[in-house]
Amino acid sequence: MPIAKGQPYGAPGEVPEDVVRVGSDAEARAVLEQARRERRPFPVLGLLGGDLHRTLGGTRGELSGVRFTVDLGEVIIDGRLRLFVAHLVARNRLWTRAFVAMNAQWRGGWNLGPRAHPNDGLLDTYDVRLALGQLLPVRQRLHHGAHLPHPGIKEKRTSAITLELEKALPVHLDGDKTAVTATLVVRVAPDAVEVVV
Repeated sequence: MPIAKGQPYGAPGEVPEDVVRVGSDAEARAVLEQARRERRPFPVLGLLGGDLHRTLGGTRGELSGVRFTVDLGEVIIDGRLRLFVAHLVARNRLWTRAFVAMNAQWRGGWNLGPRAHPNDGLLDTYDVRLALGQLLPVRQRLHHGAHLPHPGIKEKRTSAITLELEKALPVHLDGDKTAVTATLVVRVAPDAVEVVV
């Protein structure tokens, strides 16, 4: 069940023997997509790095044994279901046009989803339309998450959204360029994966 306001999140414990250790969000996604293709249950992931790891307060390269249940992002692109653990980013080269769905708070050094929580049953989405003159002021505030609210960024917290972009954009799932499309069907799978940091 997704976390409720005021509830504790995460529980200390032992690192399971069968934990699958991953060093990035992209590695985590690859492990989960392989399990899905093979119709196996998702394994417990040991997060050693990445944006979800950072959001959960992990120490890079170590597993402390704190366990969390997290949501999983899903997107249908060209009729194919794909997964993401931390974020989906569809954007042009300059970021003047973008759509972002965050399950984690961070994307690299940017606090892109300052209110995103990986177990609230929602994705924090941002529909971005910025003029060139707005880029620098927004980028200067991204590290601190102070870029919001902004009139060129429409925020929505949702469990599912369908978006038709004006033109096809490159889509990055957990940092990997995965496809180029104009149609995105995005949803969250609550309580889908157990992770250890």
